[in-house]
Amino acid sequence: MLRRLLLFSVLTFSLLGLTVAAQDAAPKRVIAYFISWGIYERAYKVTDIPADLVTHINYAFANVSKEGECLIGDAWADTQIPYEGETEGDGLLGNFNQLNILKEKYPHLQTLISIGGWTWSKNFSDVALTEESRQKFAASCVAFMKQYGFDGLDIDWEYPTGGGEPSNIERPEDVDNFILLLTELRNQLNAQGEADGGKHYLLTIAAGAGKSAIEGVDWVAAAEQLDWINVMTYDFAGAWSPTTDFNAPLYASETSATPNVTVDASLQAYLSAGVPADKVVMGVPFYGKGWNEVPATDGGLFQPFNDLPNGTYGEAVFEYNNLDEFWIPLMTYHWDDAAKVPWLYNDKTGMMISYDDPQSLALKAQYANDNNLGGVMIWELSQDTADHDLLTALTDTLNAGQ
Repeated sequence: MLRRLLLFSVLTFSLLGLTVAAQDAAPKRVIAYFISWGIYERAYKVTDIPADLVTHINYAFANVSKEGECLIGDAWADTQIPYEGETEGDGLLGNFNQLNILKEKYPHLQTLISIGGWTWSKNFSDVALTEESRQKFAASCVAFMKQYGFDGLDIDWEYPTGGGEPSNIERPEDVDNFILLLTELRNQLNAQGEADGGKHYLLTIAAGAGKSAIEGVDWVAAAEQLDWINVMTYDFAGAWSPTTDFNAPLYASETSATPNVTVDASLQAYLSAGVPADKVVMGVPFYGKGWNEVPATDGGLFQPFNDLPNGTYGEAVFEYNNLDEFWIPLMTYHWDDAAKVPWLYNDKTGMMISYDDPQSLALKAQYANDNNLGGVMIWELSQDTADHDLLTALTDTLNAGQ
């Protein structure tokens, strides 16, 4: 409550014109992914989105068809499920309709359809291959955007540099064709915007945080076509790691064996590659990673493991609301003051969990401010607490002084 009162005071001060710099500053982007499958087991719907705390919603995901066009990802969730007060004869239903209703209530809010993702990146290489295939794909995406009321496109090709799902189609020329695909999308979005009276339609991407995903891409050329780049600065550790480690360390821990695998290192790599700071958006996770049968040395940090625990809805991944309600009270809390992230360890079971909490996310938001970044991107909304503890920590810090 105190934090909200302080923020209100700052905003009032700005509105009175007493601080010109704060008055002129634009709010940082807060881009949050909403997952279509969240309506099922998680029971998280569009009507649960705290739209006053976000600026953009990326809807995950639309698919890429074998024919090279944008395709509905989940017809029931996207366009068919009746929300309260709706019936199946009302026309467009589902999450897409509710997003449009939400934008009417919150005019500042913009929505983007996110296309691809880890599971559905298989056909990107094909759609990027030729001028004809790029034109066909872009036209279908723009038509999809218009049909369902989105304000832009978010391309989540994992990855044009390779290394995604083993079933993905990959070619050596993917890196160059990636730029050509973005250029075609930008051109068709601009043409549609002119036809719609000068509207600017957004084009963004989700980009990898690892060295292999960054090297080899002409990021200056990419940035020229994009409104911003959502850097997926998380999943730095997991079941594939040789030891327990941090999921999303801001900086390197003093004892880390991988000191260059950090949020800071990834973001600085994009800046060094020539991407303007205001087009670099820091990705933050609302979940953690866990390991089992971990020795107690150093509270289980950077230790070998023999098993993976059951997570919230799958193996070894723990959503923050689940951690906050159940695991944090049962485990010992640790904080790494170099990496600026917490972790949990249970001496009795040998389970270690790396995650982000309000404290670590506030520090990441401050990093975004200090480095003049374009904002933060969240994966994903349903993982926060009912009181929006993580989202509030981000927005309070991002918008402090504005």
